[in-house]
Amino acid sequence: MSSSSQPATEPNDELETAVDQAISACGGDMRATIRALIVANEYLETEVGELMKAVSHAYARGRFHSYSG
Repeated sequence: MSSSSQPATEPNDELETAVDQAISACGGDMRATIRALIVANEYLETEVGELMKAVSHAYARGRFHSYSG
């Protein structure tokens, strides 16, 4: 194969390491890895939603002020 068929950019080593660690944490089971990542993502989405509500309420009550530069 010629070098022109290779991707132009190098893979992100940190991302690849994180992928390997996630797979390893699930005993090499890809389905378990994907399931764990989906559960973690749903948890984080819930947390972000709760934080957005809290900040929104605080902003509406005048506890936060807009950044004016």
